Amino acid sequence: MSSAHTKTAFGVLFSISLCHLLNDMNQSMITALYPVLKTKFHLDFSQIGLITLVYQLTASLLQPVIGNLTDKRPTPWSLAMGMGFMLCGLLLWSTASTYGMLLVAAAMIGMGSAVFHPEAARVARTASGGKHGLAQSLFQVGGNAGTASGPLLAAFFVVPRGQGSIAWLSVGAIAGIIILWRVGVWYKAHLAERATRKAPPMQVAPLSPRLTLVSIGILVALIFSKYFYLASLSSYYTFYLMTRFHVNVRESQLYLFLFLGATALGTLIGGPVGDRIGRRYVIWGSILGVLPFSLLLPWVNLFWTAVLTVFIGLILSSAFSAILVYAQELVPGRVGMISGLFFGFAFGMAGIGAAVLGRLADHSGIVFVYRLCAFLPIIGLLTWFLPDLEKHRRAVL
Repeated sequence: MSSAHTKTAFGVLFSISLCHLLNDMNQSMITALYPVLKTKFHLDFSQIGLITLVYQLTASLLQPVIGNLTDKRPTPWSLAMGMGFMLCGLLLWSTASTYGMLLVAAAMIGMGSAVFHPEAARVARTASGGKHGLAQSLFQVGGNAGTASGPLLAAFFVVPRGQGSIAWLSVGAIAGIIILWRVGVWYKAHLAERATRKAPPMQVAPLSPRLTLVSIGILVALIFSKYFYLASLSSYYTFYLMTRFHVNVRESQLYLFLFLGATALGTLIGGPVGDRIGRRYVIWGSILGVLPFSLLLPWVNLFWTAVLTVFIGLILSSAFSAILVYAQELVPGRVGMISGLFFGFAFGMAGIGAAVLGRLADHSGIVFVYRLCAFLPIIGLLTWFLPDLEKHRRAVL
């Protein structure tokens, strides 16, 4: 792995993208196995939502803290450490015999993600060679591909063999630890090389403190819209299909894979497009652009449900890379803290969304949940108030 700082280090980017795939594939096994766990442990939707809340909230609360710490002191070995927490969580998940053990395993998996994501996002920016949107998209698409592969593994491997077969995923976690250790070696060498060079001029924030706070608030609201809506799809889509269209568990997992595969493709597209045409336009088109499809979704048949969820996944997922890089540019020099904040808030919104929507599904039915969540993308109108950072930079110059 080259440490050249003037070129995009694709070897490093592909390595952390692969490990992001392994990390998020393991995470997605939690939601993919909900139908099995619901039957085995006699869970209701509220208890299922609490599992999601535990692992998402653990990651949400820890990520900004870890990101802030690694801004002050970059820690190359924390990447492998995060995958180690994931390994322990998987092994406990495979042997859990009580609901309480499931919650502890979910918390450990959340800790693994909390340690992994902020520093991995920093490594992606470091290896980008200036192509920040491309680097974040390559990093993010690994996570989305991992999330998409979880339902396939569940449908064809775990569901037929039972909960204990999750232990086999530890092989991938061990491989991830080895790869991330090598990435840590590259990153440590890069930090040592950078320490010998003349310090670059201090980066200046493009906006005033007040405008920066307003912009961060808008981005946070957009993350809320995106991930609260995604919680309805990632956590409850299989139940929605089984309730409304009477498909079986395996068929519902395949439809979930179709949606998650579309989100992976959308993530890959969003970053480079943002580099080329501006991140504000990508954010605008992504979140508000999904509204017609989300409004139609609860009223169509199975075929059109599958088609619409592909469009929803493709369009909505293109926003996160653009939002993250835009936020990093708002607060230069705080890559870890900003990455941790936005990853953490995204995880938190997904967890809270799953818990709230699970409670609502128990009370009013899963179909009502989808009809209500259809209006969330309207929040995308707030993008109108996001400043054009390029225009502000030109005005300063």
